[in-house]
Amino acid sequence: MARDVIVVGAGPVGLMTAGELKLGGVDVAVYERLPAPPRESRGASFTKRAAECFDQRGLLGRLGGTEPADSHFGGVPIDLALLAEDHHGHRGVPQFRTERMLEDWVSGLGVPILRGYRVTAFRQSADGVVVTVDGPGGPAEESAAYLVGCDGGRSTVRKLAGIGFPGSDGRRGFLTADVTGIDTRRRRIGENLPGGSMVMAMDLENGVTRVVVHEAGTPPRDRASLTYCDLADAWQRLTGESIHHGQCRWISCFTDASRAAAEYRRGRVFLAGDAAHVQPPAMAQGLSVGVQDAVNLGWKLAAAVRGWAPEGLLDTYHAERHPVGEQLARNARAAIELRLTGEDMDPVREVMGELLAHKDAAEYVAGMLSNLGVRYDLGKGDHPLLGRRMPPERGLTLPDGTRTRVADLLHTGHGLLITTDDATGHPARHHTDRIDVITATWTTGHDPALDAVLVRPDGYVAWTSPGSTDDLTQALERWFGTGHRPSRHSRPGGRGPRPDCQDLS
Repeated sequence: MARDVIVVGAGPVGLMTAGELKLGGVDVAVYERLPAPPRESRGASFTKRAAECFDQRGLLGRLGGTEPADSHFGGVPIDLALLAEDHHGHRGVPQFRTERMLEDWVSGLGVPILRGYRVTAFRQSADGVVVTVDGPGGPAEESAAYLVGCDGGRSTVRKLAGIGFPGSDGRRGFLTADVTGIDTRRRRIGENLPGGSMVMAMDLENGVTRVVVHEAGTPPRDRASLTYCDLADAWQRLTGESIHHGQCRWISCFTDASRAAAEYRRGRVFLAGDAAHVQPPAMAQGLSVGVQDAVNLGWKLAAAVRGWAPEGLLDTYHAERHPVGEQLARNARAAIELRLTGEDMDPVREVMGELLAHKDAAEYVAGMLSNLGVRYDLGKGDHPLLGRRMPPERGLTLPDGTRTRVADLLHTGHGLLITTDDATGHPARHHTDRIDVITATWTTGHDPALDAVLVRPDGYVAWTSPGSTDDLTQALERWFGTGHRPSRHSRPGGRGPRPDCQDLS
């Protein structure tokens, strides 16, 4: 039986995408090449905005303890205390813990995760995509309306789709490992060393230390031949300390390659996460930006499957997320050059340090790194929240006196219309199958005033009153399509027709 969507890859981005789709009422399955969940911890941090994405689905608390992550650009610290809003990310979270949390979530939603299945080909038509997989039972074909590649930097889906991956090749090699039994000084944002070398050491959990080494002049390594002794030798050459006695739990290597896919969508095939953009993990951005890709794409794809997507909605995924991926690739290249060029870059580092001591500059750079600075073109108007994410901690008092947060109201994965009077929400009465309408009062004031706000399922503000040039009806139709008008023949909660020929490019 054909599914609505097949997601390839059961990493954090693939799992988040699947969860978002399931919240939207979509029949989705995840196909994963590996036969079992990995215990690797490639990502150990995520940004403030990624944390908000987890929080608005009720997932952040499931991760357990984390600690705030400082911010820097290419090793130049940013004093986040200068800023009115908290831009601290979260660190010390091994990626396998994030994946385990997300797998528990999507499994609880009823999403099948099929492991040991490798995608070998696909073909798409106006009606859908037929995917060829090689699994435990041998080759097979699976059909779906849409296909989403969340299968990493070497994405099979991207290559089969023929989507270009422009950017810079890796010139520098980095070694990284998770080690127990060592007691080295913590260097949480990394420490620059003479000649363009760098070392980093940060705590994970249960006595595990994440270490990263770049020795100037070292080219990219072959992962298959890498040993812990290689890393420990380099560490000792650079720091004078021996960590040879440590017990290595995981070791890998990476480069300073930085790329962004030319297209995030080709017909019925989409890319998200590392399949769409890669950069050095020292930026702590890959997982975070990928999770935001998933949250941006999931509700839009669900709308197309369920038949209420307005014209062009699926194209807004590339329009909104591709610039973020390109900026990420550029920032990664700039940060690596700033950090590792050596003493010749010292004057630039000094200038950057002086600039980042000013609030406006610090807020701009911190906003890029925390992803709180992302703003989409969601309509004309002058309210500062329009196109930005709705502050998730903003408090509300409901008519019965209950207090809640914006983030808690987004757990359903629906859009959200918050009004201070019942009459304002009247135009949304035919969209209640996809929008939750809440009448409440703000526990703290807005400057400028905010009497009503339309929030997309991904947490971004699509309309405000006052502030937006368009009226609410126009905003609803732009993002949530034509409203459902019940008839005596309609079935509550029923699905609309599948738009087989909609939104193809």
